[in-house]
Amino acid sequence: MKIAVITDSTAYLMPDQIAGLPIRIVTTPIILDDQTYNEGVDITPEEFWAKLKTAKSFPHTSQPRLGDVLSTFDELKAKGYDTVLCVFLSATISGINSTISAAAQQIKDQNIVVYDSQITVAMMGEMVLVAGRMAKAGASLEEITAELDVLRASTGEYFMVNDLQHLVRGGRLSSTAGFVGGMLRIKPLLTFNEEHRIVVAEKVRTAARAYARIEELFTAAVKDKDYPIKAWVIDSGAQQEADLWQAKLQKDFPKISFTRTFLGPAITTHIGPGALALAWMLDSQKYK
Repeated sequence: MKIAVITDSTAYLMPDQIAGLPIRIVTTPIILDDQTYNEGVDITPEEFWAKLKTAKSFPHTSQPRLGDVLSTFDELKAKGYDTVLCVFLSATISGINSTISAAAQQIKDQNIVVYDSQITVAMMGEMVLVAGRMAKAGASLEEITAELDVLRASTGEYFMVNDLQHLVRGGRLSSTAGFVGGMLRIKPLLTFNEEHRIVVAEKVRTAARAYARIEELFTAAVKDKDYPIKAWVIDSGAQQEADLWQAKLQKDFPKISFTRTFLGPAITTHIGPGALALAWMLDSQKYK
């Protein structure tokens, strides 16, 4: 068995991170002012954030193109990969998992396995990297998915946004939550619930309080863990604030490694510019 891994561009993995690994990335299209951009190919996060400031219409995304995924399957098959593990963003966010699962039923000479990450961005990217490293080392499909189950169960995240309407318009949050947020002028803290859907976890009045509350929740979440944690500070065009927050968190939690990364165009489309997030999961490289 020769295994490759496919993910979508919302994993926000850089070429140097996947170099030498059997990992392929399919792009997510973003439509803004009637023009389609391919995330990670012809528009950078910085360019997208700048375009949003003068956009005439609300941006939206579509699933990675089925044709792109199928052609990637063919390319991998030609290189001897008889098994492909697909790790896409959460099925509660995108229909790509069900689309590929349906298409896989028609593929008879290659084993296509769709694994729901139940998450996105950095944590999904970490899962993909772990799967790619294990595949390169000769691990079985069962061993890889078992490791992904462990990683997936260890994830946690909170993020704050400037405007809930991006999530409401994109169908990722109920209109009631968006209405309440706008009326109270709150700084909502969002997370994924047990059903892996984006929900408002708490409502606080100021950005300072939002930072403090996320840190309190993070402290409680990792306090009694008997395994090493890795964490990410993530932003959608709030780089300076994110850099300062990372520095503070690294000082307050010296045993945890905090990495800076970003929310690219596809995810920014749904949560809006200026968002900040703290995400974490088991650090598998230190755990072994």
